[in-house]
Amino acid sequence: MTAALLTLADSRLPAGGHTHSGGVEQAIAAGHVHDPASLAAFLLRRLTTAGAVTAGLAAAATTRSSSGRHRGHVPSPGARSPAGSSSGEPPAPASSELVAALRHLDGEADARTPSPALRAASRQQGRGLVRVGRRAWPSPVWDALPAAPHHPVALGVAAAAGGLTPRDAAAAAAYLSVSGPATAAQRLLALDPLTVAAVTARLAPAIDAVADDALRDGLPADTDPLLDLLAEVHATRGDRFFAS
Repeated sequence: MTAALLTLADSRLPAGGHTHSGGVEQAIAAGHVHDPASLAAFLLRRLTTAGAVTAGLAAAATTRSSSGRHRGHVPSPGARSPAGSSSGEPPAPASSELVAALRHLDGEADARTPSPALRAASRQQGRGLVRVGRRAWPSPVWDALPAAPHHPVALGVAAAAGGLTPRDAAAAAAYLSVSGPATAAQRLLALDPLTVAAVTARLAPAIDAVADDALRDGLPADTDPLLDLLAEVHATRGDRFFAS
């Protein structure tokens, strides 16, 4: 299932992530990010706060979606119909327990995202991921999500639908929390792509650590008021290049 993980973490996945800068556009405008060193510091800060929260939510959503899929007898991608069943028989719908569990997680994401601008951005990306995820990994599990779920919750459902593990979902969420801002900073500051790639690559141990921590009991609640403030200021700008 490695290909599914690579697809989820690929910036070319048409889920709308490329239109968001993860706060780095406003961080550049405020002078917090201006070169590779300051970019690296910003990315690490974002990874260990917002990235840790999204990794935890994505892992939890994968766990609940996978167990809900099995209880509802929803076949995994590529699975054959059980013996004696009609090949045209539709799979069982998502259970009410799964619907409640994912809605609860979506509420937990809301509670961990105090900035209205960041909540809107997360739901925009979540809606985009659901659209492409339904096409890439068809599963009734998608029907358990609210209409515009937070991105990490949708990411967890995508991971489950693609046959991935909670650790995979956490790793994808942690990686996406730095790869998007890194690409945006490269474009906005006209940085050397090789330098930016090196900055991101050097964060690999920290990304793995965040993904591992996401599997522990309880959801992370790390916060960074600076990211919230940057998001709110960015939302009022009329000259922005990115949605967030």
